[in-house]
Amino acid sequence: MALTIKKLLVSQPKPASEKSPYFDIAEKYGVEIDFRPFIKVEPLSSKEFRQQRISILDYTAVVFTARTGIDHFFRLCEELRVTIPETMKYFCMTEAIAVYLQKYIVYRKRKIFFAQTGKQDDLVTIIAKHPKEKYLVPVSDVHKDDLKLQLEAKKINFTEAVMYRTVSNDFAADEKFDYDMLVFFSPAGISSLLKNFPNFEQNDIRIGCFGPTTAKAVKEAGLRLDVVAPTPEAPSMTAALEQYLKKEVGEK
Repeated sequence: MALTIKKLLVSQPKPASEKSPYFDIAEKYGVEIDFRPFIKVEPLSSKEFRQQRISILDYTAVVFTARTGIDHFFRLCEELRVTIPETMKYFCMTEAIAVYLQKYIVYRKRKIFFAQTGKQDDLVTIIAKHPKEKYLVPVSDVHKDDLKLQLEAKKINFTEAVMYRTVSNDFAADEKFDYDMLVFFSPAGISSLLKNFPNFEQNDIRIGCFGPTTAKAVKEAGLRLDVVAPTPEAPSMTAALEQYLKKEVGEK
């Protein structure tokens, strides 16, 4: 059976490593994969940040769920001429995020904690072991409330601080949009699709997505969801894509 999917758009930045499973899929199934985020992050100016009336030095610990948060936290500290004391504690979602702190601080001299599994529940458990700290949580203007709810449940003293914003990464008028499949990773990506193409008609275009909130956004936009991850059989988006393409070509 011939493959009807020839060209895919993955709404994420191009993988830095050539070893990405996306490149294996492209080669194995002869499909063209473009990487282009539908959303981009913009910094909040120090003036905008000040309007939140948050004083960074009032806090004894910072919670980072992504590298983006680290970049914007230290950028704002620099713009506000805030010198972070060596006593500041850092709580990170993953080891990779924790290691990224080296870009800004002397890693071995600081108190840095991270979730061994990279899961939010574990991060909250670690935070709960330090109940006396006053936590600052850098976030985007558009963010999920699940971490906030978990911290509130543990009666943690914390404040969410908007340090950057997520905006639509608009397509140029002359930019081709001739894809057989679109892959999304956040509800903001779906919003951006509809902002860029208000008359978007799905027809034969397949849509894949990662995560339940993105799946919900696809359905609420009245679109058809063809490929979904994670599932027990496909824990990653690439595994779900591979399964779908395999079925398309009639592979056993």
